Amino acid sequence: MAADTTISIPVDETTAQAYNQASTEDPKKIQIFLQLRIRELLNSSTYSLSQLMDEIGAKAEARGLTPEILETLLRDE
Repeated sequence: MAADTTISIPVDETTAQAYNQASTEDPKKIQIFLQLRIRELLNSSTYSLSQLMDEIGAKAEARGLTPEILETLLRDE
């Protein structure tokens, strides 16, 4: 088995706080889930990054995120 390598992925502050306050075993479960999901996404020839981004955008829009709100969020950072 290959040695673990750390990567940094920006997340919002709420997500970071929840991750940092999680029980001892939850971060490891999250790491394994993300590792498998990233591999799946990058190795899938039927599901491109642009399709993933479109899906995320559609879900965000369905939850009320408008282009104007997104612009405001991006400008605030």
